[in-house]
Amino acid sequence: MNHARTLEPALLPDSLSKAVETACERMAPCWPLDQQIAVNPYWGWLPQTFEAVSGQLAQLAGSPLQMAPDYYLSRYAQGEISDENLHAALAESGSSAEVSALLRMDAGMPIEPALPLLSDLLDARATGWRGSLWRDTITQQLTQFCAAWFDRNQADWQPTRAAGFYAAWRTAMAHDHSVAVLMQAPAIRQRAARLPPDPEALLAHAVNALDVPASRLVPLFQRLLLSLGGWAAWCAYLRWQARLGGKDDPHMLELLAILLAWQCLLDDGDRSHHSAWHDWQTQWSEREIAAAQPSVRAVQVWQRAQEIAYQQPLARALLPRAATQAQTAASCQAVFCIDVRSEVFRRALEAADRSIETRGFAGFFGLPLAYTPLGTTATQPLLPGLLAPTLSVTDSCGRPEEDRLLAAQRKDRLAAHASLGPFQRLPGSAFTQVEALGLGYLAKLLQRSLDLPRRTHDRSGAGLSAEESHRLRPALAIAPDAQVALAAQVLTAMGLTKNFAPLVLLAGHGSVSANNPHAAGLNCGACGGQTGEVSARSLSGLLNDPAVRRGLAAQEIHIPDTTCFVAGLHNTTTDELRLLDRDLIPQSHLVSLRLLEQALAAAGASARAERAAGLGLGHLRARAPTLLASLQARSRDWAETRPEWGLANNAAFIVAPRARTRGLDLQGRAFLHDYDAAQDPDGRVLELIMTAPMVVTNWINLQYYASTVDPQRYGSGNKLLHNVVGGKLGVFEGNGGDLRIGLPRQSVHDGEQWRHAPLRLSVFIEAPQAAIERVMAKHLQVRQLVEHEWLHLFRLGDATVERRHRGAWSVWARADAA
Repeated sequence: MNHARTLEPALLPDSLSKAVETACERMAPCWPLDQQIAVNPYWGWLPQTFEAVSGQLAQLAGSPLQMAPDYYLSRYAQGEISDENLHAALAESGSSAEVSALLRMDAGMPIEPALPLLSDLLDARATGWRGSLWRDTITQQLTQFCAAWFDRNQADWQPTRAAGFYAAWRTAMAHDHSVAVLMQAPAIRQRAARLPPDPEALLAHAVNALDVPASRLVPLFQRLLLSLGGWAAWCAYLRWQARLGGKDDPHMLELLAILLAWQCLLDDGDRSHHSAWHDWQTQWSEREIAAAQPSVRAVQVWQRAQEIAYQQPLARALLPRAATQAQTAASCQAVFCIDVRSEVFRRALEAADRSIETRGFAGFFGLPLAYTPLGTTATQPLLPGLLAPTLSVTDSCGRPEEDRLLAAQRKDRLAAHASLGPFQRLPGSAFTQVEALGLGYLAKLLQRSLDLPRRTHDRSGAGLSAEESHRLRPALAIAPDAQVALAAQVLTAMGLTKNFAPLVLLAGHGSVSANNPHAAGLNCGACGGQTGEVSARSLSGLLNDPAVRRGLAAQEIHIPDTTCFVAGLHNTTTDELRLLDRDLIPQSHLVSLRLLEQALAAAGASARAERAAGLGLGHLRARAPTLLASLQARSRDWAETRPEWGLANNAAFIVAPRARTRGLDLQGRAFLHDYDAAQDPDGRVLELIMTAPMVVTNWINLQYYASTVDPQRYGSGNKLLHNVVGGKLGVFEGNGGDLRIGLPRQSVHDGEQWRHAPLRLSVFIEAPQAAIERVMAKHLQVRQLVEHEWLHLFRLGDATVERRHRGAWSVWARADAA
């Protein structure tokens, strides 16, 4: 069987095929480490309400969708949740309970254990010493097999993959003596050899052999996939990527077949009233799936109360304020990513120079790029994971012969570096490598270990010197007419089609840290876990092109000759913003450029001071140079587990003109996307925002949410114990267990308290009700996000803030009440 074939559900009976597909669809993907983006791990559950899924996951996997009761009780004691918030949450839920009852909630009240698998009941029945639990043995055997099977980058030996995933596992089990010896189960190998050779046949065989009724198929399959949720998420990623390309991938189905096959291997055929199989059937029959337990229902009210405590003051702050003095023409329009870290810097920049106008837009600047650095084949998608790239970009210095020379030199250098790979992986290699290569390499080791200053490169600069990198610029492979169309599309979506300032800054962002497998997760999620540098440079080059400007003029978008687009990169670890391709800026703009750089430096100092306390550097707030040096040192420190807080504590997405939020301190918790409904009469831009940035911010929000409320399943554990799997697939916590997905504990917890408050995203949109409703009516997943309460939707009006809840709009805040 060819492992690359597409799924063939026709091989299964219809009800079984549908159950397999339903269970597989519920597993959200997880991107590899070098392209890590935040993902809503509940994405496959969108067709059901947040409340219903809360009950189901609690039963299926012991997986909570809220924090433990003591978390909410402590927030109440600290005054973050009030009696008024609890009354509002109770009223919204339709509960007749009193606040006093919620306050008597048992702080240690547990969630009911997950529905058992046959392997769990065998573990419970085990007597005497057996060496290990079946649950642990299955996880270890499968995770080691998956790590070898999916590895393409790390191991020097690779398994033969011609037979396919399931078939290779079946063969391995039939010849593996270790499990039989460890678990004192000599029949395992013979049973494995008798399993059907095809995954679809195995699924049908196992369902009949285990006597699983049709009503239990989806819950059982879901329970199995959740038992190895990390590798299931990796299979979901392979499937996601295949489907973006119009294909499919069989690994998820085959993983489910393997997990179900393990239950068959443990089934001894005993159907008596005292058998583990009988207990398994009884427990699944007695417990109703989907009904929320009392403990779950109580914390749901507390969860909603905490969200209300955040939403009410924010809604009042977003109400129209008294008219401020009209702003003069902008000296610079600075376009930042909607990332919450940009909110702090934008606010600081506007305070540093009131003539600067900032805007929020997706950090890939609307360019659906796949970037291939010159001289390499390592193509990187630079766009949200929801989308597939449609444009290619590489590097060029503008002279083909020089490009060929640089490409050849880079290939040679990268090949030489790669040849050291096996040598570096040998035990004691840090010492033997120095002996072989001389003291020159020892200097590099000392530089890294002693935190000596060094130039930081991103991966696009690997194999090139600083001077060589400086000569290269992104080169879009796109026809002239298409360039004009793309530029018009981006400017329209950005709301920047007139009144251009002399300087327009396109500020991408990226993070810098050392010894950090999850570093890509701190970069730009809209750029596929890369920095925004290539996107910003590509767009600025496009919009500075005279031919493109002439084409735009024909479409009534007139960019003055006096306007210059400038690319920049915001280092979110240190809050330094560096201008790129500065040598291309004409002499006529150098004075304005120096003024902008002064404002950027002042904004960086202010943003660093604001963030200092959260990083344990509050004592350095008034000492700007020392604070900057300390943050730079953190970015180089091999032992630093928290170089920055990333998007921790994100809570809102605001889609409105900057005038609605300018001057508000949103505490780095809000994604800000500029939008002017008056410039979007047909609602096309609103549709783009609600189907792309709003979905991306939901993914980010619920990634942080899940890593906080359920770190065991959706967090990647302790950074100090991480071991990278397959070069870039993910991490183990320690030397085994499931593939860990989600955020490390250090990304949401500071060692003493949670630094992320798990709130569902509050989306505030300044647009007509009818326009918002049209988008929801047209796009099922957007409608499910709203109606099933995976986020909260509000509309910003002239004198009110309205909330959409249970299919209707109601006033949430009034200007006269503010």
